[in-house]
Amino acid sequence: MQFRLPPAIVMRRQLGGAAAVALIATAALYCAYWLRFEAGIPEYYLQQYWGTLPRFVLVKVAVFAALGQLTWSRFVTFHDLVALIRATTLSTALVLVAGFMSAPYAALPRSIVLLDWGGTLLAIGGLRMLVRIIDEREPSQLLSVNQTPVFIIGAGVAGETLLRTIRRHRELAYRVVGFISLDPADVHTRIGGVPVIGALGEVCELAVRYGVKQMLITAGELEGRQVRELVEAGRQHQLNTCVLPRIDQLLDGVELKPREVSIEDLLRRDPVSLNLEAVNNWLDDKVVMVTGSAGSIGSEIARQLSRLNPRKLVLVDRSENGQFFLERELSQLGQCELEVCMGDITDGLRMAQLFRTHKIDIVFHAAAYKHVPLMEANPGEAIKNITFASRMLADLAHQYNAESFVMISTDKAVNPTSVMGACKRTAELYVQSLAEHSSTRFVTVRFGNVLGSAGSVIPVFRQQIAEGGPLTVTHPDMTRYFMTIPEASQLVIQAGAMGNGGEIFVLDMGQPVKIVDLARDLIRLSGLQEGKDIQIQFVGMRPGEKLYEELLVDGEKHLPTAHPKIMVAQSDHCGLPAMKDNLTQLAKQTERDGDSVRLALQQIVPQYGQPSRRAA
Repeated sequence: MQFRLPPAIVMRRQLGGAAAVALIATAALYCAYWLRFEAGIPEYYLQQYWGTLPRFVLVKVAVFAALGQLTWSRFVTFHDLVALIRATTLSTALVLVAGFMSAPYAALPRSIVLLDWGGTLLAIGGLRMLVRIIDEREPSQLLSVNQTPVFIIGAGVAGETLLRTIRRHRELAYRVVGFISLDPADVHTRIGGVPVIGALGEVCELAVRYGVKQMLITAGELEGRQVRELVEAGRQHQLNTCVLPRIDQLLDGVELKPREVSIEDLLRRDPVSLNLEAVNNWLDDKVVMVTGSAGSIGSEIARQLSRLNPRKLVLVDRSENGQFFLERELSQLGQCELEVCMGDITDGLRMAQLFRTHKIDIVFHAAAYKHVPLMEANPGEAIKNITFASRMLADLAHQYNAESFVMISTDKAVNPTSVMGACKRTAELYVQSLAEHSSTRFVTVRFGNVLGSAGSVIPVFRQQIAEGGPLTVTHPDMTRYFMTIPEASQLVIQAGAMGNGGEIFVLDMGQPVKIVDLARDLIRLSGLQEGKDIQIQFVGMRPGEKLYEELLVDGEKHLPTAHPKIMVAQSDHCGLPAMKDNLTQLAKQTERDGDSVRLALQQIVPQYGQPSRRAA
């Protein structure tokens, strides 16, 4: 929701700005005459001043008003200076033209015009800078007593912005002692009057020298590796690291409040860059369906899509509470039409009704069961929810001539050892085979774990910490790939826009992370000590789990795409008739015992069930 000032306040500011420009125009023109004639203005030119003054004032006020320069923010930037020069130059030129047209033989001396132009620019620019200086001043009486001495990590644009934020918000009670640079070449320079006193490797030594106990970073500006180095160094010297929100987060309503470093900060990677032109062209004026919209990935895809100009979002999920809160959140943004639909993706009649009623153009299929041990215990339900629901939705997209169908998959589909992974791989194969016989562009996007999704390892660990432990880890060598929910969602949308049909896109997940290391990080970030305050307990691997996840199916290879974080998997797959026969046989096993279901899945996915993949 966008905040707007009341009209009365806007009017008062406009009138105040007009009065200030009028006064400055009056004084600048008089000073121009005074300087030109060395403090002794002849009578003729004094009369010329009084005759010219109304025209100068009216034209300058009108031009400044037309160009939006009567009021200004205290956050003066270089672009504001350019706008001020433009307004001053245009108003001076118009005054000259008006004067020449009305009295061509009484034109102003050129020196007067130049002096007036410079005087107006200096006076208005100086006034604006004075407002900023007053706003950002640091009262000396507060420096030593009430303010906390801090370092700002990073001497780039983000660091300079953080300095200005601290100066404008004195309630933070920080005194910036210096910048710690990520680039040694910046050392001994100054930013906003504050010195860059050292490089990242010297932070502990400098903290002792300057009596600093706290370091500040801007959210999302440092890589996870750099944040981890800071936290580790600070822990050894009682030096705390805090995170402040970025300017764009503040504009989105995030509270200006320091927070402790989170596990997401430690695992952060470079931000995703999207080809917005391609994405916007793909989504513009389209009706987009998101299944699983109340889930972690589905809801974030919906948030991202709402900013990309679709005509309508059709959000489908069976979670009443999840849908309720998502609708409230997206309705406040008011960026596109919303249709929040209750429905189960296994209900073919309901799904067909939604396609028929809303004339769906693009589908993001994110709904699916995801917990490996539960699916091991309920293999028939896994097949219905993952494989056959995906098949039914893909068939409806083809039947109703949808433009695109994007299915979310998982790295557990790669050489699967679980029912859940085998069901996902079967769905991948069906969607890929259908793409060869349809005008709908079918693509699959495969990636690993996302940080903080409901029921995933990090929320479980946080709950275990809150309960006093122990933190349960299946195996000391178990690793997983992780990415943030926003990053995964953005890349899914980008991959959907890139797809021509039949591709399986694989997202760059970075380096695998040991689960036990995640547990230890969370313990330390909670201010606890492993073995003293809380324990880690190894409980053994559960049915269907792998020791490590893989990126390539046997016989598959990855090829680069136009996006550095998206690859395309190249592999053989069976044709649509054979795939339909396989699914017909699989359907017959859904109500039988688990071994029959697993055997049927293995006929479709030969890599499934190889026990050598479960352990190193």
